Amino acid sequence: MSFIESLTLAIALTYSVSLLYWSGKKWGALASGGLVVGAIVSSLYWPLIAALAIATITIGLVNKLQPAIAQGDMRANNFREGVQHLLALSMLVVGVQFAVNSALLKAGITPWLMRPDVGDAFLPIAGGIELKAIITLGIWDQNHPAAAVMLTVVLLTGLLCKRAFCGWACPLGLAGEYLYKLRTRFIKQELLPPAWIDWPLRMLKYLLLLALLYIIIGMPTMSIPGYLNSNYHKIADLKMALFFVTPGLVTIICFSIILGLAAWRRQGFCRYICPYGALLGIISFLSPFKIRRNTEHCLIDAKGMSCDKCSRACPANISVHKQINIRSDECQACMRCVSACPKKEALHFSTRNGWKLSARGLTIMLLTIMFLLPLVAYLGGFWHSETPVEARMYLIQHLDRIGH
Repeated sequence: MSFIESLTLAIALTYSVSLLYWSGKKWGALASGGLVVGAIVSSLYWPLIAALAIATITIGLVNKLQPAIAQGDMRANNFREGVQHLLALSMLVVGVQFAVNSALLKAGITPWLMRPDVGDAFLPIAGGIELKAIITLGIWDQNHPAAAVMLTVVLLTGLLCKRAFCGWACPLGLAGEYLYKLRTRFIKQELLPPAWIDWPLRMLKYLLLLALLYIIIGMPTMSIPGYLNSNYHKIADLKMALFFVTPGLVTIICFSIILGLAAWRRQGFCRYICPYGALLGIISFLSPFKIRRNTEHCLIDAKGMSCDKCSRACPANISVHKQINIRSDECQACMRCVSACPKKEALHFSTRNGWKLSARGLTIMLLTIMFLLPLVAYLGGFWHSETPVEARMYLIQHLDRIGH
């Protein structure tokens, strides 16, 4: 695990413990903090131990200078934006680290900068095949084990937190927000498609998801070991990087469509193209948490007033004010509707039996899932790639000759 991965993990888990403490769950914070510290110290991996020390000092300073941030005492919108920007910054640094590592390998120089294994999160097909190998054959891939770990993380967030990964963590969703805001500075109209076009367009991401699942499910079980040991799989991350760094004409056209959709309408990429969004949208139906409207406090039902602030705040254009329980596959649990509601108790993210999850609680759950599982995987030896540096150096120098 590289230092930037260790630092991000330590800060996220330390921040989760801090939020848990300030939410009143002091014994839970003490137990969680003890487990995290014990796990990290027992690893005897000095970058991770140093990262924990830096994270603890950082959260302590933040609590001293900006207590509202450290304690999570802020509006849901500010909370979400802060988490999303920090995670995006971390992924940007990881991307730079990966690029430097790859450039050194390409030049035939033994890298002085470690390859970040979390980059395997961008290999969903490899992750799916690895999960299939674990389930059907009981074998764990040694070349890109983090791909299976991160895919499992994303699936768990969908199962427990609805599509909060999309609304709170995805860097592509954040980039889409900025593109949309840039477009609206010059063209202020919403330019929303009519319903009869919108629905078929939304199905595109499910077709892409089906194509990915066909590749994973369609691969014969007995062929999986050969694939996992193939040169193509060993160098899949570099193949993926090359796809983005040196795009061909078809790739440029696809990128243009994706960027155009993101700028055209809010969450255009998430709504129409993203297969991850489709997968999480399906899984989110199983999540116990949903946005729920309390008619006893809602101005519409309690006082007969006309109010649709929640619906106008929703980036997915869900008619929140007309429903009691929001079951839409497009809901990203972003809590913009909750922040926009003029009545505090009228709208909340909760289970059917009334267990509410605030923005602080959702952040704790999301960060714990996203970073505790990778920590457990690392301690268990299921995170770091075992592909020798010499093999990666040879393969990257012969990348054009390596096919499926």
